[in-house]
Amino acid sequence: MAVCARLCGVGPSRGCRRRQQRRGPAETAAADSEPDTDPEEERIEAGEATQAGAGGGPCAGPSPSPPRCSLLELPPELLVEIFASLPGTDLPSLAQVCTKFRRILHTDTIWRRRCREEYGVCENLRKLEITGVSCRDVYAKRINPRVKSGRFMRILPDYEHMEYRDVYTCLLHRYRHILGLWQPDIGPYGGLLNVVVDGLFIIGWMYLPPHDPHVDDPMRFKPLFRIHLLERKSATVECMYGHKGPHNGHIQIVKKDEFSTKCNQTDHHRMSGGRQEEFRTWLREEWGRTLEDIFHEHMQELILMKFIYTSQYDNCLTYRRIYLPPSGPDDLIKPGLFKGTYGSHGLEIVMLSFHGQRARGTKITGDPNIPAGQQTVEIDLRHRIQLPDAEGLRDFNELSRIVLEVRERVRQEQQEDGREAGGSRGQQGSRELQPPGRGLGGVPAEDGGEPGDVAAAAEQPVQSGPGQPFVLPAGVSSRNEDYPRTCRMCFYGTGLIAGHGFTSPERTPGVFVLFDEDRFGFLWLELKSFSLYSRVQVTFRNAEAPSPQAFDEMLKNIQALTS
Repeated sequence: MAVCARLCGVGPSRGCRRRQQRRGPAETAAADSEPDTDPEEERIEAGEATQAGAGGGPCAGPSPSPPRCSLLELPPELLVEIFASLPGTDLPSLAQVCTKFRRILHTDTIWRRRCREEYGVCENLRKLEITGVSCRDVYAKRINPRVKSGRFMRILPDYEHMEYRDVYTCLLHRYRHILGLWQPDIGPYGGLLNVVVDGLFIIGWMYLPPHDPHVDDPMRFKPLFRIHLLERKSATVECMYGHKGPHNGHIQIVKKDEFSTKCNQTDHHRMSGGRQEEFRTWLREEWGRTLEDIFHEHMQELILMKFIYTSQYDNCLTYRRIYLPPSGPDDLIKPGLFKGTYGSHGLEIVMLSFHGQRARGTKITGDPNIPAGQQTVEIDLRHRIQLPDAEGLRDFNELSRIVLEVRERVRQEQQEDGREAGGSRGQQGSRELQPPGRGLGGVPAEDGGEPGDVAAAAEQPVQSGPGQPFVLPAGVSSRNEDYPRTCRMCFYGTGLIAGHGFTSPERTPGVFVLFDEDRFGFLWLELKSFSLYSRVQVTFRNAEAPSPQAFDEMLKNIQALTS
């Protein structure tokens, strides 16, 4: 019985499952009343005990090895459970082993589990339900709101005769490389695209900042393209741009971390009223107002310029992968994406990341002055600024004096570091050997301190304390007057300014103002302007960087494209 127990996986007191399957009910009951061991089993155990007592000398014969159970002998339902736990990429190779495995791999339960665990597909192809909302509602309200109920079932794919294996192999696995966060190449304006598995579709959602100047409002989003199965073995790409519903499109994966989309029916993008109607519709969607409501002449020119430029990209776009910044225990606040005010340019998306003793704000969306991909602000976490009281803070000259003194101190430290680096090649070599990524960023710590010590000292007031009063100095303009009136700490920083077309770029001094975990500001001294930033409260999928080094390389690449 012990031999059978090793094979069947049941205890000797419960009887042998293989014998029970071969016997009838009467024989099974008689077998249960028999002793737990049989003569053959007793003889084997007695022989093993004799060999163990004799010390297992060289004259002892070899002990019989337990019989092995082949994977082919397992019942089909157990093989289904085993195969369903394997990665979907391994299943095609498994199907080549034998006819039995290939037949079992046609079980739709296996592929449904792979779709759910690898891509989060929770839909039931037979019931057409998505987390309590029918596919009809999702399609009609979120994907194509102009489709009437009578036309819905004619346009909806025939999921009843579709299998999860087709969904996995022809849709999810085939287009897995475009899932994640991307930046479209729209000249200086950039953008933010998140490609996700949404129901039984793969959809590219373009995320837009809220209407200016409401920086605390949630992000807006609209679909640019979608991929789904209209037939069992072929995926269909549809362009969602325009106001006439989905139409024929094409996706090409150019190279690693880059793909492009093309619309094959650009007439769907045109409106019956011509360019004027298209501009008025775009203006309401982009700015939430009409041109007559915008009285600033320079702002009108910038808006018209953006419409003319971006409309050239409505038929073909190239996207490059971007990652969310990795977080560390010494970061001042959680890094991520923020919405910020940029004067007449409106709201733009900025990525805040930490690099040792420095923090950087990189533009994900940009403008003709500072294009997307450039570092709009850089914060020196070594130099904290102590603001005067509320009355003294209203004096712009007093604040300028404090900031300029810090800038002069930073310059002196940089000069001293340069002389030390030039006089000692050994010290220079040791700095070059520092690991890239989340290191010091080429700037040594003040007074020999470690970056973690500085961040830890700065982090303590962020988590506790009421903060200090904050008010904008007289003469400083702000697009959003509803900024917090208390701040937790301030640091010296520099902001990037340039002329139209990114001409004559230079970094000017400013003040980084931390309000709380989700809001910060930057005061541009030379421009006498204040930008307020609020965290993007969206959970983006497939957007994590594989390593800090990969994130730093991504920052260099998107900056080089606009330099």
